Amino acid sequence: MRSLAPQHHRSARSARPARRSAPGHRRRGVLGALAALVATAPVVLVAGAAAAAEGSATGPAGASGRRSGAVFVQLNAASGNEIASYSRSADGRLVAAGRVSTGGLGGTAVGAPLDALASQGSLVLDGSRRVLLAVNAGSDTVTSFAVAGTGLQRRSVVPSSGEFPVSVAVHDDLAFVLNAGGHGSVSGFRIRGGALVPIPGSTRELGLDNTAVPTFITAPSQVGFTPDGHALVVATKSNNTLLTLRVSESGRISGSPTVTPSAQPVPFSFVTDPAGRVHVTNAGTGTQTSYRLGRDATLATLGTSAPTGGAALCWNVRIGRTVYGANAGSSTISAWRIEADGTTTLTAPVAASTPAGPIDLAASPDGRFLYGQNAVAGSLSVYSVAVGGELTPVQTVPGLPVFANGGMEGIAAS
Repeated sequence: MRSLAPQHHRSARSARPARRSAPGHRRRGVLGALAALVATAPVVLVAGAAAAAEGSATGPAGASGRRSGAVFVQLNAASGNEIASYSRSADGRLVAAGRVSTGGLGGTAVGAPLDALASQGSLVLDGSRRVLLAVNAGSDTVTSFAVAGTGLQRRSVVPSSGEFPVSVAVHDDLAFVLNAGGHGSVSGFRIRGGALVPIPGSTRELGLDNTAVPTFITAPSQVGFTPDGHALVVATKSNNTLLTLRVSESGRISGSPTVTPSAQPVPFSFVTDPAGRVHVTNAGTGTQTSYRLGRDATLATLGTSAPTGGAALCWNVRIGRTVYGANAGSSTISAWRIEADGTTTLTAPVAASTPAGPIDLAASPDGRFLYGQNAVAGSLSVYSVAVGGELTPVQTVPGLPVFANGGMEGIAAS
């Protein structure tokens, strides 16, 4: 592995408003087809977005005893990144509650068709510590906020120790950020009083080959902890690999990443379950593959689901035994059931139709509501979740930035 070159931090005040562009990478086979398909989505889906917005239903009755909370959305503007806050009522509905600056700049991957960061986990809420973490891809920094209801108090803005940060993982008081630019890297931090404190010697390169601002299809898309906190998983998209790294209690990473070939093309996002299994969306085939982490840090394939039939399956979230995935190119959400053997069964190729360009998803802590960003429509969708996993539309929230060579990405719920 190459030694880590020194990184030069640019503050949000001194960073240039627009990042330099990079030459596109060659796209062959399924990668080229995927890029072309997603790129056409804004044109063919606008009518569907309007229909979905007009057809949004009222919330479920009998909300007595249900908890209220908040939803946070990262706006990711190149001129200055902001977080939009919404109060969440007991019936799941949202009301705008203000915006706050992250102190950094948003960014856009080269050639991004409808989601600027081409990632999952760019905005993460640590519910136990009431801390919200946001990446600033345009200024190579990460921001932490103390959370009080819908209120956010900025506690720190720190260098990400790499280029173009796109995803954050949290376990206990550890946070790791994924930098998608250059060779790619993960860097560790402690959460102390709501602030991020870098862990010396915790940065590891991933051996990728990107420019400082990566092409969307070649950039790694997510970093996440296994449930026990002993390992990190990274999805690499066009490299068609899943990388695992062991993490010690001190927050240091031991050795180089262990590389597992993906069972299906273009692994994009993943969730874990309480048994430690990893469920990965495959954007190239519209399927979901389940893996088990072995003692040697490799991921053993348990099985792959049937395809959703949708286009650009790129984001997922787990609520109990149900996994939901957003098909950005076909404006739908699909659903899977996690079986006892760790595999997933596709239960609803179309669990819900959405406004145009569904990307990131988040669930309320009690699992009663699902929230989704619609990048092309510039809106949020709210769904109630039945015991069996069925989704019912509750609300469509307009007024958010519409994707146009940049746009919002990242959502979290409390």
